[in-house]
Amino acid sequence: MRALAAVALLAFASGCASTPDTDPKDPWEGYNRRMYAVNDALDQAVLRPAAKAYAEGTPGFVQEGVGNFFSNLADVGTGLNNVLQGKVAEGGSDLARFVLNSVVGIAGLWDVATPMGLDKHDEDFGQTLGWWGVPPGPYFVIPFLGPSTLRDAPARYVDPSMAYRSADAAAYYSLYVVDAIRTRADLLKAEKILDEAALDKYTFTRDAWLQRRRSKVYDGRPPRLPDDE
Repeated sequence: MRALAAVALLAFASGCASTPDTDPKDPWEGYNRRMYAVNDALDQAVLRPAAKAYAEGTPGFVQEGVGNFFSNLADVGTGLNNVLQGKVAEGGSDLARFVLNSVVGIAGLWDVATPMGLDKHDEDFGQTLGWWGVPPGPYFVIPFLGPSTLRDAPARYVDPSMAYRSADAAAYYSLYVVDAIRTRADLLKAEKILDEAALDKYTFTRDAWLQRRRSKVYDGRPPRLPDDE
């Protein structure tokens, strides 16, 4: 981990210089492209094969149960972030989902809350900071984790911890690895679109991620930018 952190630091230092042609939302493009390439290589060598094996070798009902389990854990962070954003009713609904699915749905393996009218939401601490007016800052590719911004990168540390921070280290990292493989398996179909549609996968990924992120911060109703005119 120290060696990889050193590599990331060197890549960042060598890629931070701005040029007149630098995209204002991506002033660290030199570093970001290098780290994107590192992350992509690690993904192709380790995470993608693990995700493919999971998708092909795990029965559908097991995958659904695992997905429900982690979705249920995420409801804790979503509920707290909704409350922090002043959306108390939505936050209460999210926490009620967690309690109901944890008890009746047996640790969240079954989603019994949605059919009962408790809709699923998706909020995180980065969105909360954005809701309170913290600007996103420059685009930033995190080692191992991928696209982010200067605002969202440290915020990402908070959300995975909210639901199972109380677990011991072995359980915590085991849950984190399983969640990463499950999430990557869900993206196997989407990567075909990326491969077919993008002449420059880095730019395509960056612009799509930033657009989607902005939409999520504003709950799907982002204000128009001057460029939109």
